[in-house]
Amino acid sequence: MMEVGGAYSNTKDQVSALETLRMKLPDLATPSQPTPKRTKPGRTRRLPDDLVQQLIEGYKSGATVYELGDQFGIERRTASAILHRHGVPMRRRGLSEEQIDDAARLYQQGWSLARIAARMDVAAGTVRQRLYERGVPIRDIEAAPAR
Repeated sequence: MMEVGGAYSNTKDQVSALETLRMKLPDLATPSQPTPKRTKPGRTRRLPDDLVQQLIEGYKSGATVYELGDQFGIERRTASAILHRHGVPMRRRGLSEEQIDDAARLYQQGWSLARIAARMDVAAGTVRQRLYERGVPIRDIEAAPAR
């Protein structure tokens, strides 16, 4: 013999929950609220040719793409893209062998990757990658001492 109903034999709680949900729904007779207007993303600002030339000259004279981005009010990736588009050879700053040695020493003394990177004027990811390539064990974030 099979029991009829089972989980559905006492529906009082289910009906009560559905009624509560139904009360939260808007009344179909009232007009719906208008969808909020979202602004469309703006077009990227194109640098005039004279500013592009200034950007190129600035890079050739030693400025970084970060500095040029700040100077011209654009992202560093945009500055880099402009330089690539105009065939400007890119510099790789990276770290010298001596800097990597220094970074490894500082890291083993407890310095954070970010602090070392700031001291050497490179990205923390660059420091981390060079240390990793050098075989320096990288600490977990939670295990890193606060400095």
